[in-house]
Amino acid sequence: MLESHKEIIKQRAVVADDWSVLRLAVADPDAGVAADAPDAVVVPEGKVIVPLAVWQAQRDSLASRSEIGVWLAPDERAEALRGDLDKFAVVAIDFPKFTDGRGYSTAFNLRMRMDYRGELRAIGDVLRDQLFQMQRCGFDAFATRPDRNIHDALKGLTDFSEVYQASVDVKAPLFRRHERDVRIDSTDVGYGI
Repeated sequence: MLESHKEIIKQRAVVADDWSVLRLAVADPDAGVAADAPDAVVVPEGKVIVPLAVWQAQRDSLASRSEIGVWLAPDERAEALRGDLDKFAVVAIDFPKFTDGRGYSTAFNLRMRMDYRGELRAIGDVLRDQLFQMQRCGFDAFATRPDRNIHDALKGLTDFSEVYQASVDVKAPLFRRHERDVRIDSTDVGYGI
């Protein structure tokens, strides 16, 4: 099944989205639905972001496509893409529930440990309240939930004017970024400690 958004947030702006996300059918015996086999799924032409399992099963045929992306589920590790990152125009990380924060670590690892410089997109249950921290972890594109106002969500990237901790977006903590005027007075309690 192909899933698409009309608009996404990319580089701090709302833009048209010309990518589709390929989702595999999950087995549901009660409804008579069989799971899609990653090696048998037909990946349509065009800009498609495929699940990691499809990439791994069809790597040889998909690697020649110039407009291919891959998405990772929360339980999949970024290291599975080692050596292949240069083949993707987009790497997406799925948030099936907004309460599942494993994707933040995956994004951080892609940016800081694996030096991925392409588009890193958050997909799934992505809400305004998450965007600021997602951006701090390395995301630069966001496919927000379709039932929410994307222009309101965009404001989430500017909820805070300063950050204390170092991360992908700011390499030094606040105390290293600002000079402080420190005066030592021998009458101060704690002087010399």
